[in-house]
Amino acid sequence: MPAPLDFAFSPIQDLRRDRTQRIHSLFRADMGRTERPADAYCLAHHALEGAEAAARTGDTATFDWYQAHPDANGIALATPTAVGPRVIVSPDPGLMLRSSISDTAYYVLGPDTTAASAHELALTATAFDTAARHGFGDLLADHAVVTCLLRRKALGDTLISWAITRLPGTVYTDHVDVPVVLGRDLVHEAGHNWLNDALASIGCALDEAETFHSPWRNSRRPAFGFLHACWAFPLTMIYTARVLTDTSGGLHRFLAGYLDQQRRLLATTTADHTKALALVPHPELQQRLQNVYAEALSL
Repeated sequence: MPAPLDFAFSPIQDLRRDRTQRIHSLFRADMGRTERPADAYCLAHHALEGAEAAARTGDTATFDWYQAHPDANGIALATPTAVGPRVIVSPDPGLMLRSSISDTAYYVLGPDTTAASAHELALTATAFDTAARHGFGDLLADHAVVTCLLRRKALGDTLISWAITRLPGTVYTDHVDVPVVLGRDLVHEAGHNWLNDALASIGCALDEAETFHSPWRNSRRPAFGFLHACWAFPLTMIYTARVLTDTSGGLHRFLAGYLDQQRRLLATTTADHTKALALVPHPELQQRLQNVYAEALSL
């Protein structure tokens, strides 16, 4: 079994504790809850967002529901996995919300939320297990608490996934019926959630004046987006390299092709990565980002 990567970063724990306490105080919720701190942190943000939306529209019944469910009913919805209880849902992409909190569509756990199908639960649980066995268990345990499975696609199709800062610990992703591939995309988006929290936890607002070429988007991006890409894609490269030996046939060729593509893209970013990394005013965080980047470059 590969050695687990180290995702412990104490400022994130402080941020999580402070934000969760503040949200729970609004709901007058009992802080002696049974869920893990990372779960409480994620679910509290769903409850807060849902309650705010209900308040803005005058939906008293829904607002009262969130007051009575400060975990957005996530504990009841959760299914066991190798990284702890996970909330796995499959919302209709056409009914997802759009608002000022996100440039992309998103979904909030609420009174009408139901768990994903038994097949989707098993698929996702196996994806979590696969990622955990290859060293990413801690990342997913803390930063992929809620998974929203979107469009089911075929291997080789373009898969779209994302995370938003307003709902930490939540992953939105298309998926194929292959746990190894879903595991890769869970790692990618959990990585984005980790870096969002890491930057917030040190109060870092990266200068957006200077831009850097992102080969993944073939455009210039501010340091925030560029460093996110140079963190999340290397994580998926490390994951892919580790799972390759467990695959064969078409799946092996697909993942090997993905890894080769990412090697080529990442190699073009070395000079800009050094410049962008210098904008992060925290030596430990700088080193974390550099370590993962360097490991991916060495693959």
